[in-house]
Amino acid sequence: MQPIQGAPARPPGQDSTPGTQAAGEQPLSTVQRTVLERLITRLVALTQQQSAEVWAGVKHDLGIKSDAPLQSRHFPAAEQNLNQRLETASQNHTTRQVISRLTELLNHGNNRQAVSDYIRQQFGQTALSQLTPEQLKTVLTLLQNNQIAIPQPQIRPATERPLLPAEHNSLNQAVTRLAAATGESGKLIWQSMMELSGVKTVELIPAKHFAHLMTWLQARQTLSLQTSPTLQSVQVALKQPLDEREWQDLNNYAQQQWQATPQTVLTTAQVQDILHQVFLRRAERAHDVLEIRNIQPIYNPLFAPLVESVRSLSTRPGLMLIALVVAFALIWLVI
Repeated sequence: MQPIQGAPARPPGQDSTPGTQAAGEQPLSTVQRTVLERLITRLVALTQQQSAEVWAGVKHDLGIKSDAPLQSRHFPAAEQNLNQRLETASQNHTTRQVISRLTELLNHGNNRQAVSDYIRQQFGQTALSQLTPEQLKTVLTLLQNNQIAIPQPQIRPATERPLLPAEHNSLNQAVTRLAAATGESGKLIWQSMMELSGVKTVELIPAKHFAHLMTWLQARQTLSLQTSPTLQSVQVALKQPLDEREWQDLNNYAQQQWQATPQTVLTTAQVQDILHQVFLRRAERAHDVLEIRNIQPIYNPLFAPLVESVRSLSTRPGLMLIALVVAFALIWLVI
């Protein structure tokens, strides 16, 4: 830009006017500032951040001092930064809405059990918090369209008592310790435990899961302190170590899911998934053992009275002989 004809000469050392500044060194134009402020307004509406906080974040990302103004040359990078923030905020907002709607639907009927079964079968996960936004949308759509099979309510045996107050208190203390170690909400930890146990929010966790849940909580706390956990770390962290079959099953699972070996460093989500698998396998095995123990011999209902009669007759030889004669006679008549 040429200086204005006839302008008086400047004293030595005085700054040049804005008209003689280098290209891009001018402050943001009115149009540029308006564009950025509109993006920030939309971002504030989605994130509940303060406008000043967003401006400070943009400056930090662009490497500009907090007390320095944005210049016109910063506009392209600032606009791109805000658009990226806005896209992330929009995705998070949508995900929160999906989770909120899912949470409402899970409290109806047996929806919680149905969704738990579905995500375990389809995605290999045991909690909604482990699903991607797209997977959450899929689950919500299927549930709204009644395309997820709803299991029928099951009558639990009378022996399946709820947790005793002392057991509940022990779990609560373990949850508090885990929340302090990981920063996770205690409410979310309890929700994960209920999902693992297959109960609704209005139901009590069965006492049969107490030992497995304590193992799950203690292992999570131990592994949260490790920077490079592996399958071998999981084995060491478990109060009741994996037996040979469990170890092989989890090795196969990790290999299929993430191509991981026993020495592969696992992410936090992968460690939690492994611990979920340990819980589910042990809970299922305990259930199977309980059912086997409750099976009665096949002959029992029909032949028990006859067996008792024979035992009583065997102590009286005379009656035993008469009974045998009558039995042979009946058999001969039938033939």
